[in-house]
Amino acid sequence: MLNKVFLIGRLTRDPEIRFLPSGNQVTSFTLAVNRRYRTKNSEEWKEETYYFDVEAFSYLAERLGKQLNKGVQIVLEGHLRQDKWETPSGEKRSKIKVVAEKVNILSRPEKIEELEETSTEPEVIEEPEDLSSDEDIPF
Repeated sequence: MLNKVFLIGRLTRDPEIRFLPSGNQVTSFTLAVNRRYRTKNSEEWKEETYYFDVEAFSYLAERLGKQLNKGVQIVLEGHLRQDKWETPSGEKRSKIKVVAEKVNILSRPEKIEELEETSTEPEVIEEPEDLSSDEDIPF
């Protein structure tokens, strides 16, 4: 089975940062992704916008919380997760979210670019490999 998502879009709001009871950080934001297409019987181009709720955890959440803000364009690699719950009235609900694993910053809004030095290379932010491996211990 494969559960992999690649999206290019812009943040619709500043990231929201919170902490789990375990102390791990979670950063949440919404990503707007456009789809442009031509209808079959027409030369007319149409555009649709889709909105995805995204969450990042631990190290990646910390980095994204500091470096992203509304309007930033990113490439996101991640996977889908379905949250399920029951309402107080007993109705079952669910929602699909994207869990970020790797993020490349493509561009920033013009106002931010004027204040910061621009880089020719997109910045890559990703979750580090499992840090608890015994192979990394030097003795």
